[in-house]
Amino acid sequence: MPLAGKVAIVTGASQGLGADIAKVLADDGAQVVLVGRGAEAGNKVAADIGERAVFFETDVTSDEAIDRCVDFAVKQFGRIDMLVNNACSYADQGLASSREQWFQTLNVNLISAAIFTQKAVPHMAPGSVVINLGSTGGKFGAAGRAIYPASKAAILQITRNFAVDLAPKGIRVLSVSPAWTWSPSTESMSGGSIETADAVGAHFHPLGRVGRGEEIGHVVSFLATDKASWMTGADVPVDGGFSMLGPDRGISPRAWFAQLAPKQD
Repeated sequence: MPLAGKVAIVTGASQGLGADIAKVLADDGAQVVLVGRGAEAGNKVAADIGERAVFFETDVTSDEAIDRCVDFAVKQFGRIDMLVNNACSYADQGLASSREQWFQTLNVNLISAAIFTQKAVPHMAPGSVVINLGSTGGKFGAAGRAIYPASKAAILQITRNFAVDLAPKGIRVLSVSPAWTWSPSTESMSGGSIETADAVGAHFHPLGRVGRGEEIGHVVSFLATDKASWMTGADVPVDGGFSMLGPDRGISPRAWFAQLAPKQD
C-alpha cells in the first residue's frame, strides 16, 4: 500500500472519474475525502469503497464550503497530503456559449481548483502534492467546443505557475491529461455500451479503445508517492496514445490516398 497513512481530498468524486480515482487511492492505502454536491450518490460511492473513504458534501464554487471541507479533513485526519482537483462542468456550446455558461464552467473547472489549492496548502507539509485533472481537450482544436477546452488549457498553466510558487514549501503540483475515458458522458453518447465506446475510440487512440477511470487513478496514485518525488510542474498524458497522433491519425499517406483521392479516368 504505497499511500498508507496519507490523506487525500478528491473533488468531483460522487461519480465517474473522480469516484474511480478515489477508489484507487483508497485501495493503495490512503484515507480519502470524497467531495461533491450529491450526498446520496457521494455516500454510496464512499460506502462502496469502504472504511478508507468518507463523503463530505461541498459546493466547490463556494469559498465557505471549501473552508468547511478542508477543516473537516484536518479535524478528522490531522493532515492533507494530496489534493486532486477533478470537479468538472461540461456546459459548453462552443461559439454560441452564453456568458452565464462561460462563468459557470470556468468557475467549476478552473477557479474551484485554484481556490481549493489555496485553502488546502496551509495544511500540507513538505512532500505533499496537488494533482489537477487536465485533458487532451486543452491541447488541441476541436469543433463545437470552447469553454471546456479553454478551462483545461488554463488548468495546465496554473499547474506550472503553482508548481513554481509551492516548490520552496516542498509541495509538488502536477496535472494528468486523459483522452476519451469511460465516464457518464461517454456512457451517454454510446448508449451505455462500452463496446461501442471502444469501437469509436479505436479510431483516435492507438491502443484501440477508450480509457478506464482506474487507469487514470493508477497514474494519479503513482504521482502522489515518493517514487515521483522529482516531478513537479509537468503534465502527464494518460491517453492511449491520443496526443502523439497528427491529423493523419497514424494512418499512412498511401492508405489515405487510396481511400480519399479522386479517381482518375
